[in-house]
Amino acid sequence: MQQAGGGSETEVTWEDQQNINKFGRLNNRYHELEDEIRIAKNFEDASNELILTDEEVVRFQIGEVFAHVPKDEVEMRIEQMTETTTKHLEKLKDEKDAVVAQMADLKKVLYAKFKDSINLEED
Repeated sequence: MQQAGGGSETEVTWEDQQNINKFGRLNNRYHELEDEIRIAKNFEDASNELILTDEEVVRFQIGEVFAHVPKDEVEMRIEQMTETTTKHLEKLKDEKDAVVAQMADLKKVLYAKFKDSINLEED
């Protein structure tokens, strides 16, 4: 690998390659967590939409099928799902924070060695 402008080569050691691979895995996990968090927040949106409706029977998705279910039952189900999801959401956010911290540490190490020769930023 060559450094930009310097013309000298920077040797990539086995440890460097492991750090680069670990950063890649963490970055993938970060994006998975972002998607899971976004999906988990949909229950709040569904609950808000349910409050606004004045229909007694609403369409509720069960698996891949929509069924007509009484509004009261849907409210109860969404409340239960929200409680479960809230706990799961906290765990996801904690894991995301840990992943971000590990990525920041790896960025410091890799940029210190490779400087402009490596790009770890999202485009």
